[in-house]
Amino acid sequence: MPTIGLFNKEANKVGEIQLNDQIFAVEVNTDAIHQVVVAQLANKRQGTQSAKTRAEVRGGGIKPWRQKGTGRARQGSIRAPQWIKGGVVFAPKPRDYRMSIPKTMRRVAITSALTSKVLDNNMIVLESLELAAPKTKEMVNVLNAFEAKKTLIVTAESNENVYKSARNIQGVAVLPVNNINVYDLLKFEKLIITKEAVNKIEEVYA
Repeated sequence: MPTIGLFNKEANKVGEIQLNDQIFAVEVNTDAIHQVVVAQLANKRQGTQSAKTRAEVRGGGIKPWRQKGTGRARQGSIRAPQWIKGGVVFAPKPRDYRMSIPKTMRRVAITSALTSKVLDNNMIVLESLELAAPKTKEMVNVLNAFEAKKTLIVTAESNENVYKSARNIQGVAVLPVNNINVYDLLKFEKLIITKEAVNKIEEVYA
């Protein structure tokens, strides 16, 4: 089992924690990670884009001028694509971009992402992360203690004080452990996670 340090908010080592091999020491599957991230980003797309084709644009029922003899190019409708206020060629229409990913692949991807954080020494486990009140300055001090800039903070439960303390810090995001996902694990360089959140991940994925 991989063993990493357990720290307090001041970045002082207070012990060690053993991590589950089935989650934090698996073979990193980059193909699974890629497919899950592509699906996750596709599922975020609204797909509400829409434009009108020449058949849907108002007007243009009459031929603008006769076919021959005017010296101008022949035209059939003032709502053809080359005209101002004309229709759009191959106009985009509302569609569903959703992609489904098997649960097993999703599990492989998230354990691979967590393992890569451990291998790169970018995972920091905190004994606890409790703030008496929302204080951005206090959260900045925690991040500076670990020299963490682009950081994902994962808590065991939704923690309003931690969320409000970090929401105005550029490059930092806070997630409860049940919302952890592959894209955010890859997007942020460092992962700061509480000991309780690690235990919950092991309960679900082990």
